[in-house]
Amino acid sequence: MIKIKIAEMLGKHKMSRKDLAEATGIRQATVGLLYNEEIKRIEVEWLDKICKVFNCSLTDIIDYYPDDMITEESSYVLQNNKLEEQPHLKRIIRTNE
Repeated sequence: MIKIKIAEMLGKHKMSRKDLAEATGIRQATVGLLYNEEIKRIEVEWLDKICKVFNCSLTDIIDYYPDDMITEESSYVLQNNKLEEQPHLKRIIRTNE
């Protein structure tokens, strides 16, 4: 499972989706798909532009979790940023890293 953390980064940088679209030249609709984690394909050029805007590395905007580590519960937790509320899952994920 790949988790795209654009919403988190926008909040951290106090930016809107429109701000990100304007700063990167990426269409607002595409930024919306990234924000909602509904995008099916990501251009490397977009990742480069987003990292430049946020002054971050790729690992700050994308997380990867192998499918064999994901259960229904942990998938929900990861998708909804509730890992802090599930310490047992946090331990399992860290153990498998």
